Amino acid sequence: MKESNISVNISLDEQKVPQSISWSASDSTADMKQQAKAMMLAFWDGADKTALRIDLWTKDMMVDEMADFYYQTLMSMADTYMRATQNQQMTNDMKEFAKDFYKKFRESQLKDAK
Repeated sequence: MKESNISVNISLDEQKVPQSISWSASDSTADMKQQAKAMMLAFWDGADKTALRIDLWTKDMMVDEMADFYYQTLMSMADTYMRATQNQQMTNDMKEFAKDFYKKFRESQLKDAK
């Protein structure tokens, strides 16, 4: 059996706030570690029927970047749900929620800019 590894490195400041996030994958074509401003990692514990999560972001992650990150993650989760279940209606509902979330965020940004 082939094994693949993903490595995540987090640099923390004195208050243990992430300064930088980098990652690499053994099957990647990238030669160097990839930098990221935020990450979400989730595992499913089948025995306890619970999701275990690690959500981290760096100090320099801007609010608009976080909204983009969440929008894209929600859309990606909907696509994954579709591949796993073939439930088009639930997938559509999830994507509509993501679009509405992003629209409301953009509207609030415009309102705050005035």
